[in-house]
Amino acid sequence: MTPPWTIYSDGSAVPNPGRMGLGAVLVAPDGTRHVLSTATDARGCNNEAEARALMVALRDAQSRGATALQIYSDSSLLVAQLGAVNVPPVVRLATLYEEVRALLATFGQTSLHWIPRHRNGEADALARAAQGLLPKRPVRSSKKKRR
Repeated sequence: MTPPWTIYSDGSAVPNPGRMGLGAVLVAPDGTRHVLSTATDARGCNNEAEARALMVALRDAQSRGATALQIYSDSSLLVAQLGAVNVPPVVRLATLYEEVRALLATFGQTSLHWIPRHRNGEADALARAAQGLLPKRPVRSSKKKRR
C-alpha cells in the first residue's frame, strides 16, 4: 500500500459572497511540503471557496503523482457533502461537489476528515494571503478560569 499524502485545504470569500482565496498545504509521504495560495477571478461564497480550494489541492496532488490521500478541512459542510451517507444535497453547490467527487475518484485511496479551524491555520492563512489579507487572529476563550 502506498503511503498517503496529507492535504489541509481552506477557502475564503471576502465579503461573503465575494472574492475567493484558496489555500492548501500538501505533505508528501517523505515529509516534503508544498503550499498553494491562489486568488480566483470568480466571486462566490465561503462554501464554494472551500470546495474550490480542495479541487486545486487535488489537481496539484495528482500532478505530483499522489495516489493515496488523507484530507483535512475545517468545513463541516464540505466533509458532510463529500463523505457522509444520506446527507441531503445543497442544490446550489451540487454540481461543484460532483466535480470534487470526480477528482477524488481518480485516486486509489482517499479519506476526508473534519478538523477544527485552529488546526487548519496554515491553509486558512494561505487562502487569506491570496486575497491580500492578514491571517485571522486566534479566537480566545471567553470562559473565566475557576479558582
